Amino acid sequence: MAPNHAKITLYWLEKSRSQRIVWLLEELGVEYNLKTFQRNAEMLAPPELKQIHPLGKSPVITVETDSMEKPLVIAESGNITEYLCDHFGGDKLIPPRWKEGQEGTVGGETEEWTRYRYFMHYAEGSLMPFLVMQLVMDRMKDAPVPFFVKPIPRFVASKVEEAFLTRNIVGNFDFLEDQLKTAPKGGPYLCGPTLTAADIMMSFPVIAASLRVPLGDQYPHLVQYVALLQKEDGYQRAVKKVEEVDGKFEASL
Repeated sequence: MAPNHAKITLYWLEKSRSQRIVWLLEELGVEYNLKTFQRNAEMLAPPELKQIHPLGKSPVITVETDSMEKPLVIAESGNITEYLCDHFGGDKLIPPRWKEGQEGTVGGETEEWTRYRYFMHYAEGSLMPFLVMQLVMDRMKDAPVPFFVKPIPRFVASKVEEAFLTRNIVGNFDFLEDQLKTAPKGGPYLCGPTLTAADIMMSFPVIAASLRVPLGDQYPHLVQYVALLQKEDGYQRAVKKVEEVDGKFEASL
């Protein structure tokens, strides 16, 4: 049982960002229940998820204790990650915040912590929107329309990629390659030599992207980083957990 006798339930959706929360819970050593859901033919979440949270998205967790009148419902990956780290021993996944002797001062934060705070927000705020848009463009190209109309959505998608999308995705990959190359104390993680919650947040976009967009020789540090994350014991336990409950696992956008 988790600290304070909390009961945690994670509502997991296939091909979604909820896998990061499974990994986080495994990394924290917290007991939890896992309820899995499958997407429909249109790749949308089932309506049952709206009974948990009005937006019907995943991941969502509920937290219950004996002192609560009703379960606490928490959505959004970053929000969930910060809450669980705050209450269930996540300090081991957060770098020390202050330089010695500069506690509480403006600019007194360590580079490791500054990176950690940044990448906690970058994963969803900067990187994921471009990857999701690329997924939409790919589906537009393969839309089930009559053959004589098919060139139109493909033309539109190609123009969006050419004018806006490709350069931004490449720019983000270039940025991540440089960040890994210059990670504190030589890395190999984004914030330094140890795994952080920010790496767990980053795991979904970089692993899923690597399966759709070959990184090649241009991004050796990013390729190594993706492989490193997938070899983490906590990640492997999370994959096994989903396979036990759902029968399969696929890291995919």
